[in-house]
Amino acid sequence: MRKGIVQLVAIAVLIGVLVTLVAVLFQWLPTSASEEFDRIQDIYWFATIISIGIFAVVAAVVVYSVWKWRVPLDDDADGPPIHGHTGLEIIWTAVPAILVIAIGIASAVVLSENGRAGERPLQVNVVGQQFTWKFVYSDYGDLTSGELVLPVGREVRFTMTSVDVIHSFWVPNFGQKQDAVPGIETTILVTPKRTGEFAVICAELCGLGHATMRAKARVVTQSEFDAWVKEQAG
Repeated sequence: MRKGIVQLVAIAVLIGVLVTLVAVLFQWLPTSASEEFDRIQDIYWFATIISIGIFAVVAAVVVYSVWKWRVPLDDDADGPPIHGHTGLEIIWTAVPAILVIAIGIASAVVLSENGRAGERPLQVNVVGQQFTWKFVYSDYGDLTSGELVLPVGREVRFTMTSVDVIHSFWVPNFGQKQDAVPGIETTILVTPKRTGEFAVICAELCGLGHATMRAKARVVTQSEFDAWVKEQAG
């Protein structure tokens, strides 16, 4: 019995290590460029660790069972009747329930943090239209641009709407994503944490030109942003 448990644990550890290598050696998510996406990635990794543990245990039981108790191909006899194990049934019901609750609580905390605005966030109105984006800076006299330019380190409140069909505003490196709906205003908060150029993508199928509905987002220093605003206003 002890030998079987040791073998089962060894198989689970081996599978867990292999799956962990797959999880960490490949870049599954975009590189984070916002504080909000950092928190979202924490949830991804929290759920991934739990998933790896569950997968390793289940896969180990399957592999061990096939290895130890596989019957000959010509054996069509019924196996011995098994009543079950009440303790195991309680464990495999309670443990997943606890893990799901833990993921739910962690997700609620991150959702609350990502929805909390600072003292004076930069206001940017996002207007979606087949097949283009328009960005209106209400803090700067409704300055309008087809390029999204943001200062690094300053929280931004995006207020979105659409003039025709449903679009979805998404900068993969920012993590946050929200629909732009005709007649309705939706909002998200983003705090860029590093400078660079990123893609603005429509993540909602909005017509034949959906794939071309892209724009450029630039995160710059505050002085560069002020210079850009002055240039656009002029």
